Formats: sequence, C-alpha cells, structure tokens
Amino acid sequence: MLSHGAVGLLSKALSSPVFLSAFSSWFVAQILKSCIMLVRNRPRSAKETLIHIFWSTGGMPSSHSAVVSALATAAGFVEGVGSTLFFITLFYAILTFRDALGVRRAAGAQARVINQLIRDLSKHHTLRSKPVKEIHGHSVSEVFVGALLGFFLAVAFCTL
Repeated sequence: MLSHGAVGLLSKALSSPVFLSAFSSWFVAQILKSCIMLVRNRPRSAKETLIHIFWSTGGMPSSHSAVVSALATAAGFVEGVGSTLFFITLFYAILTFRDALGVRRAAGAQARVINQLIRDLSKHHTLRSKPVKEIHGHSVSEVFVGALLGFFLAVAFCTL
C-alpha cells in the first residue's frame, strides 16, 4: 500500500501537464514505433513485442525527441518561456536531438563495422568475442516527427 506522501506525489504527477506531456509523448511514440514494427516485420512472440514497446531504440518516431520536446513545450506553458526551467529543457532537447542524429548513429555504425570484423576474423582465426551492441540512431525525419508529436501533445495537455 502506498504511503500518504507517495499518494500525494502520484496525485501531483498525474495532474501535472509537464509530467503528463512527457509520459504520454514517450508512450505514444513507443506504441506508434511498435505498430510500424508489427506492420514491417512480424515479431516472433508477445514478449518480443512488449520488449519493443518499452525498450526499443531507433525507428519512427523518436521517443527521445518526443519526450524532450514535450518537456520544453510544457515547461514553456507552465513556467513561461523566460523561465530557467524552460531554458534548461530547451537546451536539453537540442542536445538530445543532436545526439539522436549524430552521436548515436555514429556509434551504431562503428558497432556494425566492429561486429563484421569480428565475424570475418572468426572465420580465419580462433577468435571468440561477443558482438558489440549496435545502437540505432535516428534519421532527421524520425527526430522531427518525434519532436512534433511531443510538441502537440504538450500543447494539448497544457491548454485543455
């Protein structure tokens, strides 16, 4: 059973447009991404589908971009566009967009090359190594659609 303090915190979160904007943006983006995955390539199991919904990275739309866009938009509505919180969330969003487009994509490309090298070397030498995790970055359209999703959900939660 939840304590009185936990109930109060949960109640505040569920009535906060900032929290609701961010959470719903993440959830909707992940559901959309999973629906696209289901249409493109059928999952092998319900477990694989659930893992994809809650933990997958990459794909359309970017849930990272949706969340940070929703945070910045909601902070602008709630605290004002001149507030410290708005500027913090705005720059956090910009850094997240940049990371999704550049750093994560580059890391994924490097991991794919490393894994190919390991496979090639394993054919000719007694090399045993686990594959490197391939991080999936985002395309410009995936980041843009995620950012729009977060923006519009935040506007809806802050104005309705």
